[in-house]
Amino acid sequence: MQPADTLHGQLQRGLGRGARRAAETPGAGELVYDCVRRDPRWDRQVESRSLFYARLLLDLELPVGPIAEHLAGTRGQGDTELSRDGLAVEVLADLLRLSRRDAAWPLRRYAEDGTHWYEALHALTEVGDPSLAQGLDEVAAARCDDEDLRWLVMEPDNAVVQDWVRRQPRIAAAVAERRAGGRPRLHCSHRPDCSGRSDAELLDQARLAGDAAVAAILELGRRRSPVLLDLAEELLAGEPGRYGGAVSRAIRDLGEVAVPRARVWTAHRTGCFDIGIAVLARHGTEEDVPALLDDLRAALRERNWGAAAGPAEGLGRLRSGTSVPLLKRVWAETEYAYLRPRLLGALIRTAPHTAENYATEGLWDCEEEVRQAAVAIAPPHRDNLLRIRRLRGCAAEDPDVRSAAALRL
Repeated sequence: MQPADTLHGQLQRGLGRGARRAAETPGAGELVYDCVRRDPRWDRQVESRSLFYARLLLDLELPVGPIAEHLAGTRGQGDTELSRDGLAVEVLADLLRLSRRDAAWPLRRYAEDGTHWYEALHALTEVGDPSLAQGLDEVAAARCDDEDLRWLVMEPDNAVVQDWVRRQPRIAAAVAERRAGGRPRLHCSHRPDCSGRSDAELLDQARLAGDAAVAAILELGRRRSPVLLDLAEELLAGEPGRYGGAVSRAIRDLGEVAVPRARVWTAHRTGCFDIGIAVLARHGTEEDVPALLDDLRAALRERNWGAAAGPAEGLGRLRSGTSVPLLKRVWAETEYAYLRPRLLGALIRTAPHTAENYATEGLWDCEEEVRQAAVAIAPPHRDNLLRIRRLRGCAAEDPDVRSAAALRL
């Protein structure tokens, strides 16, 4: 990833300052295309970028041709690291929601034989214009299994779906099932009931393998049993495996009772260090600010962005004024956009005036949580109010952001 003070680096990070700067920089379009092609997200599962880049393509009046060429070049590669076409599909889908109808034809081609064909098909369906999805009913019927079809017809009154129903019996059956049975269900694994066991019995069960051990750990957490502190030192000393998450969640639920032990874990950097920081972030006092600052500095130094959320939120909760310069630096440098809502929340608590400046930038941020928070506190300057009006009226915008914008106006 490019340095954070360059336009390229800011666009890669999805920073609002990059979006605003791009509008005044000749040649910025090539940097936008590069981001779409290479997908710079640190964690693709949770970070948002597609609407950010789609808006830039719209504002800079950039053609979709280079993205279409990119998708044509990735077809046939399969779902590999070299095939970074998922973001391009998402960007085209958002462009379509932004009324750029020229985004439809590359999506149509990709829906026929691309790796992420379902996303393209879903985007074309969601727009609700049968002329854009004409003939794709055959693709849907041929490529979708029954589960795919159930999700594709989530809105059975959609004009595209209704058009397809007349020609495709499988789609008609999926719509009938949808109307009869409601939303498709996600399957959840059954967890054993441990509520009738004593703490000692649960502790023994937690030392065993399998779902029963996880259930015992979570039940001890629900009871806020202090025996979890000793158990953590046993289970987290080596490779925690699947139990690490369960133990960490359970100990966080202990509340203030876990703070003294958490201080020991963080001071001696034991195998329980990470959960110790999480406890201090959630339940610590002003005494724990130095430990949280040190951990946030370490995350910045090591570029371990996933570890930065806990200490950042903790410093915000404790209203640590000394943390403000560090929070600002992490905001600018982090490659993990999903971290910025936590950073903005911390700045709002620790330095409200400074937070207003970051909220102004946040109105252009790639993360919807940042935009939502920014809408509420950005100063009522002319440019900010124009941006908030645009967010309120944008059909592709997150509903919570639109609601927050409407409330602000």
